Amino acid sequence: MGQNMTLEKENQFDKYRIGKGKRLFDIIFSALALIIFSPIILLVAFVIKITSKGPIFYKSLRVGTGFDIFTFYKFRTMYKGADAERSKLSELNEYLISHKIKNHSFTNVENCPDCKQGEPCSPILFIDGIEICENMYLRKKRLRLLESTFFKVKDDPRITPVGKFLRSTHLDEFPQFINVLKGDMSIVGNRPIPLYEAEKLTTDEWSYRFLAPAGITGLWQVDHSKALKAENRIRLDNKYAMISSPMQDLIIILKTIPSLFKIGNSNS
Repeated sequence: MGQNMTLEKENQFDKYRIGKGKRLFDIIFSALALIIFSPIILLVAFVIKITSKGPIFYKSLRVGTGFDIFTFYKFRTMYKGADAERSKLSELNEYLISHKIKNHSFTNVENCPDCKQGEPCSPILFIDGIEICENMYLRKKRLRLLESTFFKVKDDPRITPVGKFLRSTHLDEFPQFINVLKGDMSIVGNRPIPLYEAEKLTTDEWSYRFLAPAGITGLWQVDHSKALKAENRIRLDNKYAMISSPMQDLIIILKTIPSLFKIGNSNS
């Protein structure tokens, strides 16, 4: 079983690496975007330079297809040294807040879907004074870990005034077309994530997202669900890895265009 899954994943990696049609589309689309929007790109670079100290571009190591690591580019939207301040804002992480509201504690456990009446699906454990089957206990632990993996803060104080505008208009994303031209990313795929996030998504259930190419936009970006749940994000990433096709990519691109005109925070 494990060997079959490994072979299946290897075949999927080959599929994405030899997708000449997708690669050609990425090159043409990115080159045209950089040429057409070059005046705006130069203006944004100039404004960033004169309004706050620090580099024009934000660079970070991200994890893409098959856990490949590459240097990811965005326009800098935060004050210099913002990454070092991240740990101080952990209590404001919206994914954790969503998790607490949902209450995944072991004192509020729903019935295990795999347990039959009077017949537990796995050994019974006693946690926080209640009985819980081992399968449900492990599921709760995975959810706790997953909700603490992603990081997003509303009204992040590290963001510059110019950065707020760039994020709300998605102009900070333009340098990623350079990543696409380099072959690090695709126009459509799963968002490349920082190393500290990727190192927590190593189980088969979560790592399937890394079968797909890293992308500027994807299913998660065009999902209109209001629920901010890490579990939903991984589900959509895994779904794209399984159903991706030229037609699916076109649909995602068409759905992405209207979102560019909506004011809102960047998703990464």
